[in-house]
Amino acid sequence: MNNQVHVSTTQRGESVIQTNKVLRNTYMLLGLTLAFSAFTAFLSASMNLPHPGLIITLVGFYGLLFLIHKNANSTMGLVLTFALTGFMGYTLGPILSMVNAIGPHGAEIIMTALGGTALIFFSLSAYVLTTKKDMSFLGGMMVAGFFVIIALFIANFFLNMPILGLALSGLFILFSAGAILMQTSSIIHGGERNYVLATVTLYVSIYNIFVSLLHILMAFGGDE
Repeated sequence: MNNQVHVSTTQRGESVIQTNKVLRNTYMLLGLTLAFSAFTAFLSASMNLPHPGLIITLVGFYGLLFLIHKNANSTMGLVLTFALTGFMGYTLGPILSMVNAIGPHGAEIIMTALGGTALIFFSLSAYVLTTKKDMSFLGGMMVAGFFVIIALFIANFFLNMPILGLALSGLFILFSAGAILMQTSSIIHGGERNYVLATVTLYVSIYNIFVSLLHILMAFGGDE
């Protein structure tokens, strides 16, 4: 009986150590990739590089994402993670240039979106880390939300309606918030042990929230 208790205690201790290690590595890598992405965005904006367009962006994003999942347990996974975040930073540069060029409120919109993104991410992460709540129940809603987003994206591609674009941005924020909650919960409950995959999920969520906030702020600022 005492041996069983000792083994159980040891296993729990090892699980906590592993969880803390994944969290530490995830947030460290996330910080580095965000910094690298900001750097490539700055270069892209400074050099006035053109946006690669929807097709190249989607092919580059999903292609790199596929390669990351295939190489998540190797050093190449880290290299590909920086390639993805650098590429996404490059696509962000022209967007930031466009927002900054709309007038004196451009820089204010960017800083507001940046602050809002940070607030959302840290609030959601702190909630899960503090409460230790299992957020896996969001899985069904996330799947449904994904298909709704795809449907709205296709509809907006053909209709190009501003109200539809705003609805899509709002859904992207909600979906990304759910992804942050689920990913953080998965780490602390032992469901995610690969910090590369965890980092990519959090990075993409942060990116989507920031871009969506930019769109919403520009719309309500009367500049669209």
